[in-house]
Amino acid sequence: MTDLTPSAVQTVLHEGYGSAGVASTVSYVEDGDVRLVIDPGMVRSRSLILDPLSALGVAPDHITDVVFSHHHPDHTLNAALFPNARFHDHWAIYRDDQWTWRDAEGYQLSPGIRLIRTPGHTHEDITTLVGTPDGVVAYTHVWNNATSHDDRHAVDMDALHAARERVLAVADIIVPGHGPAFIPGPETPS
Repeated sequence: MTDLTPSAVQTVLHEGYGSAGVASTVSYVEDGDVRLVIDPGMVRSRSLILDPLSALGVAPDHITDVVFSHHHPDHTLNAALFPNARFHDHWAIYRDDQWTWRDAEGYQLSPGIRLIRTPGHTHEDITTLVGTPDGVVAYTHVWNNATSHDDRHAVDMDALHAARERVLAVADIIVPGHGPAFIPGPETPS
């Protein structure tokens, strides 16, 4: 798992939250020719996704790939902003009218970007692992935020805790589904 090439550049476009409304954490990763948006879901305004991309010099039609950590609307709602992208979930890649079956487990988008299965919140959750010069960054919904011990919406708490252990074994930085990035440590709920 830790054999990712440390070549990707990543940024959080919008830091999500789960109270006083709900918004997903939306992120951007660039590795070679891959320009990836992760979880383009609910936000107060689409400008909260598009303006940070524009500041990076990236237009919506430059995005090559979009990953959905799972299929809840708060993580998928703004997918149509990226008309040229391939869309990745737990079992397929979608583009235009093509549905290409493949398991997400171990799927490599680039030398520095890999998908793994991390069920618990839903049966279909996946995590995006990204090799950067600062270490492995995990974009995941196995934590809502850095302090979430449990997930009141989880379909399988045992699977969620197993997925957390899997992510903790490889991640230097965790970007949770609805909160700021954090560096895992002994206090990180598993």
